[in-house]
Amino acid sequence: MQLDGPRLEPKSGTAKQLVVFLHGYGADGNDLIDIGRAWQGLLPDAAFVSPHAPRPCGQSPMGREWFPLTFRDPNERWAGVNAAAPDLQAFLDDELKRRGLPPKALALVGFSQGTMMALHVGLRRAVAPAAIVGFSGMLVAPEELDPEAFIAEITSRPPVLLVHGDQDQVIPVQALMHAAQGLAALGVPAEWHVSPGIGHGIDQEGLRQGGEFLAKQFAS
Repeated sequence: MQLDGPRLEPKSGTAKQLVVFLHGYGADGNDLIDIGRAWQGLLPDAAFVSPHAPRPCGQSPMGREWFPLTFRDPNERWAGVNAAAPDLQAFLDDELKRRGLPPKALALVGFSQGTMMALHVGLRRAVAPAAIVGFSGMLVAPEELDPEAFIAEITSRPPVLLVHGDQDQVIPVQALMHAAQGLAALGVPAEWHVSPGIGHGIDQEGLRQGGEFLAKQFAS
């Protein structure tokens, strides 16, 4: 399926970077595109795009999902990220080509289920993205983990920033710790920030850190 969603042109008028937002379960691309407006001062040369996930959401008919969540199958997240990855990879390739940008000029920013997709796809790009920022999400791995097979899948190791609220009732903050440990085991450089008093959402400090992290990685 061909993905599409809202876009923002770069503040400078010339796109030198591409930031792709991946929304959470039950939302759509409009949910995150305004973050691009908040970051335009930090990233004046970045074009922003926020594709709608490919599937209507089973629990929120007006929203979209990258993959279904029933919580009945312990492997459904793993099956889900793998099923959704090809369409997203194709979208990233097409968007970079359309902008005339090299693969390294890409950054992925996810929220919740979108973070699962950002980490899964970003670590399997042929060329590493400049950065991945994951809000309120997790690193998805198979239930019966074969460490050697899992590591063999990883083709890129971009710098990652993970941000999570310590009062998150949807995906507990422990998921950040598990993701940071998992990324370290894969040789992926990861930083993290815990937002005190924040639930399943993004606060101003998390937004600031995310934007500054992208600016730093694009400049390096």
